[in-house]
Amino acid sequence: MAEKKVKVGLIQMSCTKDPDANLNKTITKIRETAQKGAQIICLQELFRSLYFCDVEDYENFKLAEPIPGPSTEAFEKLAKELKVVIIASLFEKRTNGIYHNTTAVIDADGKYLGKYRKMHIPDDPGYFEKFYFTPGDLGYKVFETKYAKIGVLICWDQWYPEAARITSLMGAEILFYPTAIGWAGTQDEGTNEEQYNAWQTIQRSHSVANGLHVVSVNRVGNEGPMKFWGGSFISNPFGKLLYKASHDKEEIHVEEIDLNKTDNYRTHWPFMRDRRIDSYQPITKRFIDED
Repeated sequence: MAEKKVKVGLIQMSCTKDPDANLNKTITKIRETAQKGAQIICLQELFRSLYFCDVEDYENFKLAEPIPGPSTEAFEKLAKELKVVIIASLFEKRTNGIYHNTTAVIDADGKYLGKYRKMHIPDDPGYFEKFYFTPGDLGYKVFETKYAKIGVLICWDQWYPEAARITSLMGAEILFYPTAIGWAGTQDEGTNEEQYNAWQTIQRSHSVANGLHVVSVNRVGNEGPMKFWGGSFISNPFGKLLYKASHDKEEIHVEEIDLNKTDNYRTHWPFMRDRRIDSYQPITKRFIDED
């Protein structure tokens, strides 16, 4: 089997109220990550602003932009110059009154490959995303980049094994999760630890169940009542942590991963082979009533 290795980079950072400052900071960090050898670089969720979904405020809709648009144009030039793939999470204005939480993918030659719109939209204290985002209507997506065939899901999608499974079945070699998740400032350390461990565990389980690498990229910093917990990580196709970032520091990291590991793990742990696809129809129901 021919060697197939790729260097993935992640950028974990804090943000400010100034979208242009955040964009310029991100561009600088992309350059630093590329200098470290990264070929595919993933940014955190909604990197151009503070996490505005902690409040319901109509003014925040002004942060949205079309895709393709100004951010993708900047990244197209940068990707072509650095010969890197860029995974960029943005607030998309589709048309008047319709907005999405969307990730754009730019290939290493600067070509815009397309976008994925977040499918699962939360509505919790501090995460009022249903106020802002229309659920995605493009389905699950994979992107054939220069270095690998990648799948992209976004934050709340992380909790749903169905999303990871479908994207894997579409041929994704790596799953990327741009993320913005944190702890309420009023929580105790025990609750914080429990929440972070659940978040990491569910994503590592996607690695195990689907036999592929998972790359999850979160933000850090205090924003209002929320402390974003960082902890970005990369897991191998059996859920082993290859890298874990701190909870409170900005970090860039590059990890070389061997895509041939997928074949090895799927052969020795043949979960994909043994799926009983004839028995899964009930999964499309909201709940299965006994009567």
